[in-house]
Amino acid sequence: FSMSNDDFNKTPASFEEAMSELGTLVTQLEAGELSLELSIDAYKRGVELIKYCTARLDKVEQQVKMLDGELLKPFSPEDRNGNDND
Repeated sequence: FSMSNDDFNKTPASFEEAMSELGTLVTQLEAGELSLELSIDAYKRGVELIKYCTARLDKVEQQVKMLDGELLKPFSPEDRNGNDND
């Protein structure tokens, strides 16, 4: 594992790429094989990836709300089974 400043500041190409990189970082951190310094760098990068993913999800949620005309309702497990409690 090596994390250069270029890697640390690189914006992921997509949400999926960010999630993949985040998964790799989590695996490496959980394995406990990184030095303390590399663990801190990996953690910092993970925080940046989470911020990126959250921002992308928020943006998509706003787009869906616009497309749905603000008629979104909270999801409940019953909705998945085709039951309508309204």
